[in-house]
Amino acid sequence: MAMTLSRVNSSAATLTKNRTEGSVVPASGMCVTCVDGCIGMCEIGKSAYRGHEVIYPQPFGVITAAAEKNYPVDYSHFNIMGTAVGAHGIEADSDKAIFPAVNLEVKFGHDSGIKFRCPWIIPGIGSTNVAKNNWEGLAIGSALAGTGLTIGENVVGMDPQAVFKNGRVVDTTDLKRRVSLYKDHMRDGFGAIIVQANVEDTRLGVQEYAIEKLGVSIVELKWGQGAKDIGGEVKINDLKKAQILYERGYIVMPNPTDPNVIKAYEHGAFREFERHSRVGMVEEEGFAKRVEELRKAGAKYIFLKTGAYRPADLARAVAWAVKYGIDLLTVDGAGGGTGMSPWRMMNEWGVPPVELHSMLYSYAKKLADKGKKIPALCVAGGFTFEDQIFKGLALGAPFVKLVGMARGPIAAAMVGKTIGRTIDDGQVPVYVARFGNNKNEIFVTATELRRELGDEAFDRVPTGALGLYTYYERLAQGLRQLMCGSRKFALAHISRDDLAALTKEAAEISGIQHMMDADAKAVDKILNF
Repeated sequence: MAMTLSRVNSSAATLTKNRTEGSVVPASGMCVTCVDGCIGMCEIGKSAYRGHEVIYPQPFGVITAAAEKNYPVDYSHFNIMGTAVGAHGIEADSDKAIFPAVNLEVKFGHDSGIKFRCPWIIPGIGSTNVAKNNWEGLAIGSALAGTGLTIGENVVGMDPQAVFKNGRVVDTTDLKRRVSLYKDHMRDGFGAIIVQANVEDTRLGVQEYAIEKLGVSIVELKWGQGAKDIGGEVKINDLKKAQILYERGYIVMPNPTDPNVIKAYEHGAFREFERHSRVGMVEEEGFAKRVEELRKAGAKYIFLKTGAYRPADLARAVAWAVKYGIDLLTVDGAGGGTGMSPWRMMNEWGVPPVELHSMLYSYAKKLADKGKKIPALCVAGGFTFEDQIFKGLALGAPFVKLVGMARGPIAAAMVGKTIGRTIDDGQVPVYVARFGNNKNEIFVTATELRRELGDEAFDRVPTGALGLYTYYERLAQGLRQLMCGSRKFALAHISRDDLAALTKEAAEISGIQHMMDADAKAVDKILNF
């Protein structure tokens, strides 16, 4: 029986559906009987009157989206292996080897000078509304938790109050706010705020400004992402802002300075402009030059993020990260999307996470076996819970130090923010009110965090930040339990043999042993008595 991997022509992401939902042609996604007279509820029908608008998930600005494609192999095709014997990273004593004793701290960078309390990071959320509108929760929550947060592309270019001189930024409102919200809530030196740049950001001098004026010590170069292989996009529903962005050098469609376009917009023929970023043209000489420029500008650490491109591009990323001393390389598998990525592209483009991360391990090991120093690696692409985090770390061990997540943290921050609004309005939903009617009662981390911060500081923490912090607390405790069960009491002890593949295909792709082959030598030795 053939397995259908993709859903075509109808999705909640594009606000479309089939008329005959029970009878759909698998290959095309069309209704088996397409009837003359239908108003066009499916993606083909909606495209007949809204055209290119239907390329993107909707409604823009208040959602994140992820692909619906069912990949042949994913992280659920591996199981975590526990053991009843011994302990790594702690004395093998039942009174000491308890899960709260698991150490989740991670240090990385060329001098091991970056330290996180937990092995995850939000790897780049930028100029989309869903990021901007939830930044307070994301920044404060991440800082309090002692984990990393990356300010993504186009934030300065999209800031209507940013000031430019000779084509370079000299002052901002939004970037200043984003950096300060994080830095003002850091504790004990844990965590990091990172400023990312694409083609437009580089031309505008964003990273130099962040280093020199905002005290940012970590910057990130970007080669795409897991959701798409083109530049970042957003929708603009204000003519004046569209014209400002056009003047700043962005690709804006349709042209907001064209008199005919202006007239059509004012008459309601369309409601939104699209702002697109340019695609980068990666070549080694330019990459090396940019790394050196950033070091001379004062960057203490330099990261690189790459997306779900073809294997040769991943090899370039790994090789150049080694050659030019990159401190963290993030590799983002296909299917994610925090803002506005073309829906079909999200589903049908790029290398899926398990395949991409398996290649990453293979390439890193090949260089390590030659004596090369491998920088810290981060894997991303659909991670949301502690079991997936463990699997991502184990699949890429010992090179992978972090897991990147965006949609999960954004969801937690949004829920926390929404709960705060219901508290303020005195209308806490029954589903939540069973735990209480204020943030001290509803958020399970409130008591301990209040004790740590003090009453005055805690009362200023927004509920969006509490939502993210509490989600992270759950992930941390869950990860400690899984690690304890595998008898690994520090992250450095997680290894590839902590996983077993459930299918032959997963084993072949990843190099992880199939469940029936795991521990074969140890089993023979034990039974040979």
